[in-house]
Amino acid sequence: MLHETFWNDSQKAQTTIKTMNRLKNLVEESQSLESKFEEFSQILDELRHNSDPELFEMIQQDILNELINFDTYEIKVLLSGEYDVNSAIVEIHPGAGGTESQDWAQMLYRMYTRWANRHDYKVEVIDYLPGDAAGIKSVTFSITGDYVFGYLKGEKGVHRLVRISPFDSSGRRHTSFASVDIMPVIENDTDLELDINELEIDTHRSSGAGGQHVNKTDSAVRITHLPTGISVHVQSERSQLQNKAQAMELIKSKLLQLQIQEQAQKISDIKGEQKNIEWGSQIRSYVFMPYTLVKDNRTSVEVGNIESVMDGNIDPFIQGYLKQNLK
Repeated sequence: MLHETFWNDSQKAQTTIKTMNRLKNLVEESQSLESKFEEFSQILDELRHNSDPELFEMIQQDILNELINFDTYEIKVLLSGEYDVNSAIVEIHPGAGGTESQDWAQMLYRMYTRWANRHDYKVEVIDYLPGDAAGIKSVTFSITGDYVFGYLKGEKGVHRLVRISPFDSSGRRHTSFASVDIMPVIENDTDLELDINELEIDTHRSSGAGGQHVNKTDSAVRITHLPTGISVHVQSERSQLQNKAQAMELIKSKLLQLQIQEQAQKISDIKGEQKNIEWGSQIRSYVFMPYTLVKDNRTSVEVGNIESVMDGNIDPFIQGYLKQNLK
């Protein structure tokens, strides 16, 4: 930063400063944890010689609280993948089942936005297609903040719901599925380049809420990457140029995610392991009836308070997955 040419490229300079601040915070957190546990050690050593039940009870609670902070810090340190620190783009699509699965997709959308709010992350809708009667046919949104992709990358997969459907007049139990895809937001200084000749760009009128504007201008943008068939659709902004820029970033994120998956597959093949990511092979089950339980099928982490989970408390599953796969 002290080099005379540091500010010649302001965008790169800002990225460097952001990285420095993040690493500085990690060091400060480490020093703070070390200081507090040294203090706890001294107090406990004193209590061995001079019993003080009230102080002992107080220090126990303080230690438990600090252990929770340590768990959070440990995961930050473990998140050392190239894109773990990036923001994330989330896509949710319902499976077969019409209104019931579309409602389940909307419930998952609410769950992830509530999780983001709990962590003071910013949520921005990129594309939203409502269901015919209820729920959503698809939604794409970004969650902006440090380590979002690292935290959420384990949420990619099929999520299964079991409940008495509010849309079934007979009160029967239904099983529904929805897929969640997680991609890293690509920083502007990434080496990933797009060949414009490999892209098909279409514009059309936006749909959904937005007043007269959506009926008069071709502001929505769809970009298809011809070699892979990957397609993105953006209609969140009023300007076609803004939607196109956002669509370009989204297509980059999808292509990068494809590269990550291909690399993971190579590693898996070398290890002799094969992970089934096909539709229907759910990573997590959410059971509302005949009992209430959310269980992650990969880590066996279970939470009985399903309302808390649907209100965004998915950290036990995130931490369970990361600790199992990062150490």
